[in-house]
Amino acid sequence: MELLFVILIAAGIGFLAHFVIPGRETRGLLQLGAISAAVAAAVWGSLLWLGFTFDGGWIWLISLVAGGLVAIIIAAALPKRRRVADRAMLAKLSGGRA
Repeated sequence: MELLFVILIAAGIGFLAHFVIPGRETRGLLQLGAISAAVAAAVWGSLLWLGFTFDGGWIWLISLVAGGLVAIIIAAALPKRRRVADRAMLAKLSGGRA
C-alpha cells in the first residue's frame, strides 16, 4: 500500500514540475509525472531490497527526492534537445528549403 502512495506523490511532484519549469511546450503533460513515479517506485523497491523498512522516514525521503530530481533534470534538458531534433526533422522533410 505504501508503494502506491509513493507512486502517487511522486507523480504529483513530476506533474507540478511540468508547470513550474519553463519549456512545457516541448514535453507532454504527463511525461514528467510518469517518469518521476517510475523512478520513485524503482528506488523504493531497491531500498526495500537493501533492507530499509517501509515505515521508516528515509525510504520515503530518498524515493521522493530521487523521483523529483530526475523529473527536474529531464525538464531542464528536454527543451533544448527537442528544439534541435525538430529543426533537423523540418530540414529533412522540407529538403533543406526551410
